[in-house]
Amino acid sequence: MSGISDDTNIPPASSVDIDMQHVDALRLAIAQGDGTGLRRLLSGEHPAELADRFEQLSADERGLLVELAPDVISPSLLAELEDEVVEDILPLLGPKQISKAMEELDSDDAIQIFEELPAHRRAEVLADMSDAPRREIEDGFAFDEETAGRLMQREFVAAPEFWSVQKTIERMRLRHQQGGDNLPDKFFDIYVIDAHFHPLGYIPLSTLMRSGKDQILKDIMASNLTVIEPDMDQEDVAYLFEKFDLISAPVLDADGRLSGMITVDDIVEIIQDEHTEDMLALAGVNEAGLVDTVWSTVGARAPWLFVNLLTAIGASFVIAQFQAEIEQLVALAVLLPIVASMGGNTGTQALTVAIRALATRDLTTANSARVIRREALAAIVNGLVFAIVLGAITLLWFGQPKLALVIASALVFNMFCAGLAGILVPLGLKRVGADPAVSSSVFVTTVTDVIGFLAFLGLASIFLL
Repeated sequence: MSGISDDTNIPPASSVDIDMQHVDALRLAIAQGDGTGLRRLLSGEHPAELADRFEQLSADERGLLVELAPDVISPSLLAELEDEVVEDILPLLGPKQISKAMEELDSDDAIQIFEELPAHRRAEVLADMSDAPRREIEDGFAFDEETAGRLMQREFVAAPEFWSVQKTIERMRLRHQQGGDNLPDKFFDIYVIDAHFHPLGYIPLSTLMRSGKDQILKDIMASNLTVIEPDMDQEDVAYLFEKFDLISAPVLDADGRLSGMITVDDIVEIIQDEHTEDMLALAGVNEAGLVDTVWSTVGARAPWLFVNLLTAIGASFVIAQFQAEIEQLVALAVLLPIVASMGGNTGTQALTVAIRALATRDLTTANSARVIRREALAAIVNGLVFAIVLGAITLLWFGQPKLALVIASALVFNMFCAGLAGILVPLGLKRVGADPAVSSSVFVTTVTDVIGFLAFLGLASIFLL
């Protein structure tokens, strides 16, 4: 969940590790039923630091904490907590406390909290909210999850092109003093608009503060505006932020009018979440968060292990076809895992590079042929190098030149096929619309095992027996 925070009590860089003594003190206060002590321990700290400590508690301990001191669950703390922890504690809070917290937060943070509410509680929470915040929540939920429309913040600062710097600053101050609910807690750019609320450009706050008070916004604005469509996938939004080094970007509605903005603090989290998701999917696991149980973890991992079992049985079936040859030459069984292991590692290396390149848009249809050629040649070169090493070891170990030549040849061929599979499998899955991070590893492992066994045992049956 994206963090909103004031600039006070920011923890120093040296205190990034969780203070377990503080966590133990929280546990002691909970065990003693000391609500006053809990409030003292949870006051005066940065919300992000409090969230870290809060997440170290068990679900039962969090429940007792909320019962003893419900007022410590501040809006800023809710915004900093991990989604699964928020989902865990929201049932412990009343609808009025939740609605009040959501009204105090920027709309993007409020929507993320609202997402974690069970469906049957959403209506009662909305009923306790005032009209403007409630409409913002409802508007956000009109967009699909993980899109810019769901992610964007509805509070932003916009000014007509003919305003002066002085008037713009004065209007912002006046609006803040009047308790304006459409000013964001933090913003980096002021958007310059025309009479129809279409954005014409933007002015970074640094430019505004350096400009003379009588200068007109149109004269100092930057017109190279990168705009976001509300139905754009959040991963594509993150790509634009990374590509153009954006701090914030406006979101336009279907008529091209300014309807919200996305800021870099949300994008940092999106990038981290997307990359973590791809990395975990590559291994066929989920994140196993703090509230996950043994059974939920098993349920997430078992299906992919079952698929892996089936592919392993297929590879074993290939070996079974050469059972007579292995019985005649036991050295084949000794050396067989080496060919499969080297091929598997080669495929994994190429696959990891490919998944990363696809995620960052570095690997596209336009340059795929060059990348495929690079991976294939790299696999061949590595195969030749390690074939010489393995051939020499085999010759010294078993004293059979033909066996050394066979395993060296099989290794080169398998590593070449593994390198190709590592790049072609994710590209193929991407082309047919599947997520290459989720299922590529299973296919690549199968290819390297089967080809490795076939190459080594097939060549051995021809030249050695």
